[in-house]
Amino acid sequence: MKDKFYAYIQQLQDTITSKLEKVDGTAKFKEDIWERPEGGGGRSRVIQNGAVFEKGGVNISAVHGALPESMQKYFGVEEADFFACGLSLVIHPKNPMVPTVHANWRYFEMYDKQGKLVDQWFGGGQDLTPYYLFNEDAQHFHTVCKSACDKHHPEFYATYKAKCDNYFWNTHRNEARGVGGLFYDYCKANKEISMEDWYNFETEVGNSFLEAYIPIVEKRKDLPYTKEQRDWQEIRRGRYVEFNLVHDKGTLFGLRTNGRIESILMSLPPHVQWVYDHKPEEGSEEERLLKVLAQPREWV
Repeated sequence: MKDKFYAYIQQLQDTITSKLEKVDGTAKFKEDIWERPEGGGGRSRVIQNGAVFEKGGVNISAVHGALPESMQKYFGVEEADFFACGLSLVIHPKNPMVPTVHANWRYFEMYDKQGKLVDQWFGGGQDLTPYYLFNEDAQHFHTVCKSACDKHHPEFYATYKAKCDNYFWNTHRNEARGVGGLFYDYCKANKEISMEDWYNFETEVGNSFLEAYIPIVEKRKDLPYTKEQRDWQEIRRGRYVEFNLVHDKGTLFGLRTNGRIESILMSLPPHVQWVYDHKPEEGSEEERLLKVLAQPREWV
């Protein structure tokens, strides 16, 4: 399974970076091949200062070795070895009318000291973070997510949409990071669903990503915007940074397993503002966004 899934994310990385380069029309992804001293490594691809994408990363990795003590406590296990691989991406467009997007698809195995496989699971999802809210964009993104889920289980979309709303919540701000999407983790085999079934679901969601995001980019990337709207985008990016550094499990896992710091922090945007006690104008589009982020809503 691990070889099969790693081959899949290698191919998916190629597909996604190729399409994003085509949409940008100017910038190309820079590739870094890196190795982790304790075992494994990855292939990071970053695009910067493009016509459409100010910064973005589409990274894959496959790491293995002894499970660090901090992660043993997290998982509630004794000494163990692990294998983890996945694709993680974050795209920060230049135009504030185009939302930021994040996605991640991952697979994890754990072994006892004799090398026997004792646990395995899939996790992942994709979510959208607009700075100016076009309802039809959120509806489109969620419609594609629901379609991918419905092919595998009638309850997947509602379940994983709710998990996404709950996970991407800045508790210290009491607001959502964005308009959500899907989030699922610890997807293990049971009486009803095999690991092969989970693989098929995981790859279904991965294959849906470009369909969910690219039409939104194409529709919004050439819209005019003001300096004030750009400032708002950078203020809201600050909330994105706060979530990733304070709450995000993937960031914490990477830091605790001696991951490559440049790859872990590639999700951070290049231009951000923290303005003291900033409040948008009453009745503005900026205020409307905050009202939507104050409470999860159904988009489809």
